[in-house]
Amino acid sequence: MSASDPCELTLVEALADMRAGRFKSRDLIEALITRCERHEALNAFVSTDWRRLRDEADAVDASGKAGEVLTGVPLCLKDNINTAILPTSAGTGALAGWVAREAAPVARALFEAGALLGATGNMHELAFGITSNNLVTGAVRNPWNQAMIAGGSSGGVAAGVAARMMPAGIGTDTGASVRLPAALTGLVGYRPTVGRYRGEGIVPISHTRDTAGPIARTVADARLLDAVMAGRPNDGRIAEVAGLRLGVPRHHFYESLDDETAANAEATLAALAEAGVELVEADIADIGALNDAVGFPVALFEFMQDLPRFLDENGTGLSMRQMLDGAGSPDVKGLFASQMGPEAMPEAAYRQAMDVDRPRLQATYADYFEANSLDAIIFPTTPMPARPIGDDETVELNGERVPTFATFIRNTDPGSNAAIPGISLPSGLSADGLPMGMELDGPAGSDDRLLAVAAAIEPVFAFTAKPKPA
Repeated sequence: MSASDPCELTLVEALADMRAGRFKSRDLIEALITRCERHEALNAFVSTDWRRLRDEADAVDASGKAGEVLTGVPLCLKDNINTAILPTSAGTGALAGWVAREAAPVARALFEAGALLGATGNMHELAFGITSNNLVTGAVRNPWNQAMIAGGSSGGVAAGVAARMMPAGIGTDTGASVRLPAALTGLVGYRPTVGRYRGEGIVPISHTRDTAGPIARTVADARLLDAVMAGRPNDGRIAEVAGLRLGVPRHHFYESLDDETAANAEATLAALAEAGVELVEADIADIGALNDAVGFPVALFEFMQDLPRFLDENGTGLSMRQMLDGAGSPDVKGLFASQMGPEAMPEAAYRQAMDVDRPRLQATYADYFEANSLDAIIFPTTPMPARPIGDDETVELNGERVPTFATFIRNTDPGSNAAIPGISLPSGLSADGLPMGMELDGPAGSDDRLLAVAAAIEPVFAFTAKPKPA
């Protein structure tokens, strides 16, 4: 496939066109730089180096290898992933301008496959939030409506990919941070089973919950990036839609939804049933309580162990006190400060979560999938579309003010704590033209099957809309 504007091509399409000689890496780079400069107001990126990017594209074109694997295509990597090329600031003051000595394994795998580093994506400070309203680096704006959040914490990557400023990118996800911004910007966001990709070289929150993940415009693009980062071939298989068994857990996942999100979910389920999918109405017992017992005890305790280790092992020369002093977003600074004092998460609570509660949550999921013979479960990725920038503490849902963070991650968080794979697919637009997404979660380790299922379902959703940023 070819396009008059290379920015409109997906990652797979751009690579195919370069292999076919329709354009060169430098042509793609120039088109993308122009697009980036035009949409600078989105504040999607923290760092760029257009001169270096042009030089690297010229070197690719001279080598004649453009279009091989990922060769010659730029990607946006979230600002908490070490690249050893551009700074890794994690959107926070103390790390501003710091360049890692070596790239994170996920970044290195992409670069070794020929990808170019196009930019680093703006984010919620230290990845501790879902709005990407960062007082250090500025708020990320949603290309569908610049008054709205792009989601977080990988909001910059999502905004940049949705606005066609980069063909695809890599975010990180602890509880929602790849899938949520993908849902709010009309993209595919894939969180793999924890451990599928190596996690070193990423500014951490929680080593048992964090994982990198692709943010892209199609499942095919996400599968290509997954194959490179996982170091395993992508066989390209697509599941048969007819006969797929998808669980529909109404309790928790379909409760208290925005009216348009609820209507979109029902329309999506109807379309799947029409296509031959078997929808299994079955709830996951006590899922809310099981998840609550794990989430914060694990994330907050591991943060206080994992971040100091990262700072030391990567030679930043920074202390936790300096990191706290450099935090500029009130929500992040307050949470960070609470863990530096007597309110810190006690180890006993962490041990209870890791030794008892998390295994119980994981067993509940495993039993649910097996007892119902499911390929995956399906539910709305978020209870509502994007909300206005500045609604950091509460947002409006069905006429009430509800907590922003807890509400937006309600559906994505349980799978995160269970360390199972999940993928959000764009499924429609609200009356105001804001994207909505539906998520598929699969059993632990079922990543290849889940991606094949997502590839099969993607045409049923038939989402072709794109934003028109000012």
